[in-house]
Amino acid sequence: MQLQLISIVLILHCMEYTNCQHHGSRHRLHKQGSGVSSQGCQGGCQTCSVYNGCLTCKPKLFIHFIHDGMRQIGVCLASCPNGFYGTRSPDRNDCIKCGSECDSCFNRNFCLRCRAGSYLHKGKCMESCPDGLMPSDTKKECVPACPADCDSCQNSDTCTRCAPGHFLLHGQCHHVCPDEFEPNDSMECIPTVHCEVGEWSEWGPCSRSGKTCGFKWGEETRTRKVLQNPSPMGSPCPATSETRECLVKRRRCKPKGQRRGEKKKRFNLQEKENAESRRERKREREKETINLEDSESRNKTEHRRRRDQSRDAGTV
Repeated sequence: MQLQLISIVLILHCMEYTNCQHHGSRHRLHKQGSGVSSQGCQGGCQTCSVYNGCLTCKPKLFIHFIHDGMRQIGVCLASCPNGFYGTRSPDRNDCIKCGSECDSCFNRNFCLRCRAGSYLHKGKCMESCPDGLMPSDTKKECVPACPADCDSCQNSDTCTRCAPGHFLLHGQCHHVCPDEFEPNDSMECIPTVHCEVGEWSEWGPCSRSGKTCGFKWGEETRTRKVLQNPSPMGSPCPATSETRECLVKRRRCKPKGQRRGEKKKRFNLQEKENAESRRERKREREKETINLEDSESRNKTEHRRRRDQSRDAGTV
């Protein structure tokens, strides 16, 4: 009997508790739904509330919830932000959070980009890549190992050092350097440099055995400068001088003794002219001195004459 009474009390208490819970839930729903409206909503909202922002979105837009403490605020977006992917249904379109290792994703099970420290491989984010693959810090993906003939590489497309017997060019390894390239000591292909020369000079004087007289036929020469020396495999430099036959002026070459005599004669003649010039300058200086003395003498004579005239006038 006592056991039955206890059971009845528990049932009544439970019913009362249930009613209270139901009443509280309805009160909270009423409070949360307060202010629900379809008028004046902005940012793509179809319905909204003052407390929770967007509640439903216009067609084709995704609803995304931002947490503000215990409250979540809805916003309507044309596409979901990083770390979320979009799902569509007849009722509404939602932004769903990606897995913790994904920076962006196609769905919960397929990542498109990984967070720092992980590398993407077949939609999964991994801390280390499977065998035969290597991590790419630029792509943040697991990529194939170095290309063939590479000793080391930056990624699956770019070598930094080639295997022995190969030459590096623009991140690729070659058995033989391509046209217009040649290998250097560092096993790299560098551009081939060809020789460059300047323009020809004018033809020199026509002479034979160093003489410009006494013969009918002689030679004249012209030259040009090298502007760019070639690399080992570059085109060599062409000739930088060339000679052709020419006609020497028809005049008799004078003997050496005669040439020395003529040279001495010219020297003596020059010395004679210089001596005559010195004598002429000396005569000019003497003439100037005489003229100066005559002028001073005339001035003195005139001064005495005027003084005598003045004295005579005073006596009278």
